[in-house]
Amino acid sequence: MRDAFIRELEVQARLEPRVFLLTGDLGFGVVEEFSREFPNQFLNAGVAEQNMMGLAAGLADSGMLPFVYSIANFPTFRCLEQIRNDVCYPELPVTIVSIGAGLAYGSLGYSHHAVEDLSVMRSLPGMRVISPCDPNEVKAAVRFILNDPAPTYLRLGKNGEPSLQITERTTLGGTCTLREGSGLLILTTGAISNDVLRMVSRSTKPAIMSAQVVSIPIVKPMDLSLINYDEFDHIVSVEEHSIVGGLNSAIYEYLRDRNESRRILAIGLEDAIRHYAGSAEHLKLKSHLDREGMETQILKFISG
Repeated sequence: MRDAFIRELEVQARLEPRVFLLTGDLGFGVVEEFSREFPNQFLNAGVAEQNMMGLAAGLADSGMLPFVYSIANFPTFRCLEQIRNDVCYPELPVTIVSIGAGLAYGSLGYSHHAVEDLSVMRSLPGMRVISPCDPNEVKAAVRFILNDPAPTYLRLGKNGEPSLQITERTTLGGTCTLREGSGLLILTTGAISNDVLRMVSRSTKPAIMSAQVVSIPIVKPMDLSLINYDEFDHIVSVEEHSIVGGLNSAIYEYLRDRNESRRILAIGLEDAIRHYAGSAEHLKLKSHLDREGMETQILKFISG
């Protein structure tokens, strides 16, 4: 996803000179080409993320369209006060780009896990939250952001994620159906969508094999108006994030505001994950976010 983001940002920077990229002394294997082509639209702020967010706010207040790029935990948790006071309060068009959301940097331990970021960013006033499922949605997200500048949190995976859609997205809508189906509706967001699709396609259980899988790239403001819930017997949400305050919470809030009530199985991360370090695959296994773990939870839910 990070390569897709940088390549699309380069395209847009050629069209819009106000695009500005800031990094906190990382990502040079990815951002070097951008920095060479656009030396006046790039700044390495060093290992000083809070200052970097203040710089981004100042640039935005001066008419620029800054993108702040860092590993997911750094531009969010470390900079929360600056985001709240310097970006959201004055409603400045700063885009916070998190790389390696969820458990992608799992081997570095809990300090590098971004598993509460959706909850935190959703709670900020005026903050738009976007979580693409694949490189196609990443590119569409960049265009969407620049077409309607506003405080935005762009949550990305690490790299190497496959394209999950047959055709390239030209616009970013509230939902995107990745797999048609019936009976079971699985709502997901971000890079975990690939794991969900693989789980469904490899399952030998008819109830799961027939599932419809829908990506929700815009977590806030959420728009699920294209989904007809009455067509499905069961609904499941899957996220590489705490089950508190993230996708599942956003879905329930959306339905509550429309006086709709549906029981939804929330598959996500429990608090105990903070005690573990290891590969993303290992941590998903510990959290029952692996293929077998998800399948077991869904079958138990369906059986009542």
